[in-house]
Amino acid sequence: MTAGVDGQILRRQGRLAAYANFVKVAHTVFALPFAVVGVVLASRTHPVTVRQFLLAVLAFTAARFAAMGFNRIVDLRWDRMNPRTAARELPSGSMTLAEAWALVVAMAALFVLAAASLNPLCGWLAPVALCWVLGYSFTKRFTYLSHFWLGWGLAIAPVGGFLAVTGAWSEPWWLLLLLAAGVAFWVAGFDILYALPDERFDREHGLKSIPVLLGAQAAIALSRTSHILAILSLTAFWTASPFGHFFAASLLLASLLLLWEHRLVRPDDFSRLNAAFFTMNGVISGVIMLGAIADVLR
Repeated sequence: MTAGVDGQILRRQGRLAAYANFVKVAHTVFALPFAVVGVVLASRTHPVTVRQFLLAVLAFTAARFAAMGFNRIVDLRWDRMNPRTAARELPSGSMTLAEAWALVVAMAALFVLAAASLNPLCGWLAPVALCWVLGYSFTKRFTYLSHFWLGWGLAIAPVGGFLAVTGAWSEPWWLLLLLAAGVAFWVAGFDILYALPDERFDREHGLKSIPVLLGAQAAIALSRTSHILAILSLTAFWTASPFGHFFAASLLLASLLLLWEHRLVRPDDFSRLNAAFFTMNGVISGVIMLGAIADVLR
């Protein structure tokens, strides 16, 4: 796996590699660990079966693949014109539009089936979650806050992990909301950074983003603010949750990693953005997941 201007992709040839790149399999590391955090949180009060865990992972993965594939289809017009994205599977012709639609429909159906197999609440909420994550693909047409829409889309992961096990909302009711808010602000913060190289393209083609609205310097400042809010939300979640010292240590380490991430990105230098976007954020979510698991196993 190598880093390019369009993120982490497989350089291997073949249909499987094309499908994996189409849905950005590597980017699963962002939110999947938080789905596990949701499962671990639920395990403090409810026994977790292997079936529940596997179905939760399957549902998360299918929903994410459906959302990413749908985004590629909806954005095809702009991906063809943007030098950063022109080599993607649909613009380059390495995948057909029919293949893309088939994959999206199959993954959406698999998500709904897996969610419904968990419990009635997950089954009822699955179409709502699917509409939200698919709807993100249209947000750059009408709002500068698309990054926060994406953030709340990925925030479904820990909520879904918890509901997969319990079949009911958390007690107290705001506990899950704090966890979700932490994920939402964290994702929005790094997505603002990811949008920086496309500022000129988006502006020229009428697409909306925080960098288009505020410019690079103010966008980076808002990204930092969003990440501060993420840590504050996750800290508030920790104080009310059954997690202990290991989770607290993971939040401290995540804070230091976010600080390092922001040292890599400057308004006049995006050359290290890929390291900031992928490596740091993948490590951050993994660290927090390990902190939650360690507190359960201690």
